[in-house]
Amino acid sequence: MLKGHYLKKLTSKMHLKSINVGKNVDGSSPPSIFIGSYNYPNVFAGPMLTPQHGDTSVLDTPEMWIKTNKEVMDIVNFRLSLIRGKQTVRINDLRNKLVEKLQEISLSNSSIESEAEFRNVPCGFALNEEHAPYGPSAILEKFEIDNPKWDKHLERVYYDTDLKSNEAIVELYKKGVLFSQLQKAFSAGTIGIGKNRKLVPTRWSITACDMILANYLIEQVKHNEIIDNYRVHEFYSLNNYYAVILLPTTWQYEWIEGFVHVMGNEEVVFSDFETNRGKKEYSSVGGCYYSCKLAVLEGLAQRKEQAGAVVLREAHTGYIPLGVFNVRENIRAAMQQKPLEFSAFRDALEYVAPNFRLDISRFVEAGTLIKDILQGRQTTLLI
Repeated sequence: MLKGHYLKKLTSKMHLKSINVGKNVDGSSPPSIFIGSYNYPNVFAGPMLTPQHGDTSVLDTPEMWIKTNKEVMDIVNFRLSLIRGKQTVRINDLRNKLVEKLQEISLSNSSIESEAEFRNVPCGFALNEEHAPYGPSAILEKFEIDNPKWDKHLERVYYDTDLKSNEAIVELYKKGVLFSQLQKAFSAGTIGIGKNRKLVPTRWSITACDMILANYLIEQVKHNEIIDNYRVHEFYSLNNYYAVILLPTTWQYEWIEGFVHVMGNEEVVFSDFETNRGKKEYSSVGGCYYSCKLAVLEGLAQRKEQAGAVVLREAHTGYIPLGVFNVRENIRAAMQQKPLEFSAFRDALEYVAPNFRLDISRFVEAGTLIKDILQGRQTTLLI
């Protein structure tokens, strides 16, 4: 079974209750926007807002959720209270009045008071492994916002129409701008060479930013000294267990994830990998591959080390797809934990094995690098 098919089946069986609202909503945007991908290049674009007033930033700042020990339903309730307004917009129509407001929202450094009038009463909800959930949605008839105060770093990049998007994203990251902020600014078409700017669907912009930042960090990490043992960083959160096994090799990476009894009695495992020569095609396991990669490389760069990484993830009963932030933020948290050190890869695997509900052999069977390491076929990869 392909992962995409599995997740579609999983989300189709989940029924959640969104916030009840009328055709008129007066409240705050966290700030938050959403750009769809359906019918690209003519996409549904619009704000996300809530009937709450004041500082609602926690509703769309994933970086805050793991650090403050939020539970699954805390996050689900945050997200289902967000109402998605939408209109059809062509991706390069940046002079559209709604798009101009979306750009202002994406550049804001705080919540924005908003008023929206919808064609129909917003309804439904959205669950997706790539992006965070959101609540009811409807076509916008009118939308107004108060004057926002822009983040100074995002503002500088917005006005620099000669700065390439890759360079802008790295610059913002180095300035300490949160991933969720720079991703929204990129999605809203406020970053990059002026004539090339356009709206980027939310799910695509998340993975693009993960990839851009990971590529930047690889260039830093590959000049660092290689670690001299095997290390295990682990973390449990939101019905997921993560084990990051660092290897005393040049950069190489494998992501192996299992889903155990999430829908019923199913036990499925998916994987993908890259050698130190990199990866050309898009990952078969989707955006979580790149979110995990970024988080591992961040940890290595912070410690000025180089290593390979085999990352094992297992989702258990009660798991709800919350978007790839789930992987990025949990792996970031794992990399901040003090590691356990081992002299052999088998010892590291034997340590993490009891923490999984699946037999560790299921991860080994699904993997490629993990099998090569266990069978001593690594020499050609490390030249």
